[in-house]
Amino acid sequence: MGINIQSDVSLKKYNTFGIEEIATNFIEITDPIQLLSAYETGIFKEEFLTLGGGSNILFTKPYSGYIIKINNKGIQAKIVQQDIFITACAGEIWNDLVCYCINNNYNGLENMALIPGTVGASPVQNIGAYGTELMNIFYSCIAFDTVAGIFKVFYNEDCQFSYRDSIFKSEYKGRYIITEVTYKLSSSPSINTSYGAISTELEKRQISNPTIRDIAEVVSYIRVEKLPDPSTVGNAGSFFKNPVISIDKYKELKELFPDLISYTMPENKIKLAAGWLIEQCGWKGKVIGQAGVWKNQALVLINIHAAKGTEIFELSSKIINDVYQKFNVKLEREVNIF
Repeated sequence: MGINIQSDVSLKKYNTFGIEEIATNFIEITDPIQLLSAYETGIFKEEFLTLGGGSNILFTKPYSGYIIKINNKGIQAKIVQQDIFITACAGEIWNDLVCYCINNNYNGLENMALIPGTVGASPVQNIGAYGTELMNIFYSCIAFDTVAGIFKVFYNEDCQFSYRDSIFKSEYKGRYIITEVTYKLSSSPSINTSYGAISTELEKRQISNPTIRDIAEVVSYIRVEKLPDPSTVGNAGSFFKNPVISIDKYKELKELFPDLISYTMPENKIKLAAGWLIEQCGWKGKVIGQAGVWKNQALVLINIHAAKGTEIFELSSKIINDVYQKFNVKLEREVNIF
C-alpha cells in the first residue's frame, strides 16, 4: 500500500493549541503497511515526527522534515475468562475508546474520560488522571521500528513505565511508531473513587454506589469545569508535570508553606500539585500578549487568539523561573516542543 506525500501543509488543525505552522512534508497513515512503504523510500532516514491528535505538542517554528499523521481506526474486544482484552488502533480518539468500554461495561478506563489525544499516544505518555494510570491496564502494543523496518510487540514490562514516562519517551524516543494498543480490563467492575474531587461530586449528586458510567460522567464534568475546550480555546491540557520530590525536600517546603498540596508516591517520594505552585506565584488567569494561563486551572497554558508557539514557550519559561525562585522546585514541561 503506497503513501501520498503532501507538501507545505498547514499544521493549525493538527495541533490543539491551534498554532499556525507549516509542515514541508505531510503523510497520512491509514494502514500500518504504509509505514513499510515509507521505510522503503528512505523517509525515516530523514527528520520526521509522528503525530496523533496533536494534543501534547507545541510548534514553535515550521517543520522542515516529514510529519507522519497516524489515522488508522478500529476497536476489538476479546474475552478470556475474567479478563477483557481491548485492542484499539493507534489513530482512534482516546475518548471514543473510553466510551466504547463504558457502553460495553468494561471497567478500567472511566477515570481517564475526556483526556485529549489518540490511543497511540497513551503508552508513550503513560497517560493518567483522577487516580488511574495507563500502566495499570496496559497489556501490549505493536510498534513499527523506523530503524530496522519491522513491527515489534512491546509488553507492559518492556515499556519501563513511570509517572508520565515510558521507554518511548526516553531510550526509544522517536524510533518507534505505535500502530495499535491492547489493554487488559476486568469484567468485574472495581470502582476507583480515591481522587477527592470525584468523591465530592458523587456526594453532591447523591450517588452512593456509582457505576463506571457515573465515574466517567463525573470525571468529564470536572474536566470541563477546569479545562478549556480546545475547539474554542487553543491549549494542550496540562502543560507541566506535577514535580516529584524527596520526602526530606517535602518536609522543608511544608514548614515554609503549610498549605502545600501533595500526594504520596512509592519509594518515599512526594508529588506536588504544579497548578498550586504556579497559582501561588500569581500566574493563574494572567495574559501576556496572545498567550495566557487558564483562569480555572493554572496548569493549562492557552492560545488567546493567534499566539505564536514562541509566545507560549516564553510564557512557560517565565512560569518555570518564578516557581523555582519561590519554591526551589524545577517544573518540567509535559508538552513536547518542536
